[in-house]
Amino acid sequence: MAKITFNNKDSVFFTALKSDVDQYFKANNLKKTGNWNLYIKTLVLIPLAITLYLYLLFGNGPAVISLFACAILGFTFASIGFNVMHDACHGSFSSKKWVNEVMSLTLNALGGNAFIWKFKHNIIHHTYTNVDGIDDDIAKSPLMRQCASQPWVPAHRYQHIYVVLIYAISSFAWVFLMDFNKYLNKRVYKTAMTRITPMDHFVFWLSKALYVVFYVVIPIQLLGASNWAIGFTVMHITMGLTLALVFQLAHVVEGASFEFAGGTDRCIENEWAIHQIKTTADFSAKNKLVSWLVGGLNFQIEHHLFPRISHVHYPAISELVKKNCEKFNLEYNYFPTVSSAIASHFRMMKELGQNPVVAGA
Repeated sequence: MAKITFNNKDSVFFTALKSDVDQYFKANNLKKTGNWNLYIKTLVLIPLAITLYLYLLFGNGPAVISLFACAILGFTFASIGFNVMHDACHGSFSSKKWVNEVMSLTLNALGGNAFIWKFKHNIIHHTYTNVDGIDDDIAKSPLMRQCASQPWVPAHRYQHIYVVLIYAISSFAWVFLMDFNKYLNKRVYKTAMTRITPMDHFVFWLSKALYVVFYVVIPIQLLGASNWAIGFTVMHITMGLTLALVFQLAHVVEGASFEFAGGTDRCIENEWAIHQIKTTADFSAKNKLVSWLVGGLNFQIEHHLFPRISHVHYPAISELVKKNCEKFNLEYNYFPTVSSAIASHFRMMKELGQNPVVAGA
């Protein structure tokens, strides 16, 4: 695989920005990790998920209410991922390492695997954001064409329509297919994973087995196979759509740039921090409900610049990021609402779905 580096010899932008951010935390006597704003969310979301799960098993409510509860459970799982798991896996949930390790296992409880996700997300995605050929998040070809350097096939003409189906089944595929593919191949896309320890192997198989027990075996025993299949599908569709759309709005929208790894070593002209600015977008920053539900992932620019700072601090430091972007004449990609960001994503997918030869003629 080609080696990609960044022009970090003179990182004047990030040096200035980091100085401002460090001064903010020092002046306000704040830790960069989570606080009670995050812990209260944790104490709401996890008990809510458990309550919904138990209701679906033992509540014996009307079918319509049960299906609604399945959808809310899927959305709650996604929100746990955004708020609890995401910060924990980045080491920003708590200043105590063991707390981060324990809370990162909420991903395993949702069917994923924290070890694989940390490598895929923290190391690859956060380093090589939107670099086609390395970033696994945009490596969905030929099903989806997410940047101009990816090959085009005729089916892409309709990708802005059928991607909704792909997003709907994405969490199911993640839990039952993609994790196993990465684990067995010891590779995330084209990058070999770090050594998997005996404990990592044990946790992988134990958590996958427990997921099947709690979300397949027990529900089938108590509710019957057909009721389970319908509820499980509704839960995963809701979870998949929520996860996919929120993450897509960060990088696959108008204004975000892409790089191509190619087959030879190369150095990207910008420093790493400027690359993050150019490849990432924020949305709906003033909507407190959206920020609460998506764990600050509507502040993706701030998250990519400071992944080890908890999302509860992003609204404050976003002003410092904007100030420094203006100072260094950098475009700050922003969409004022969720709907405007979603519209931009689907416009971009439609544009990328056109035959590049014809479109460029």
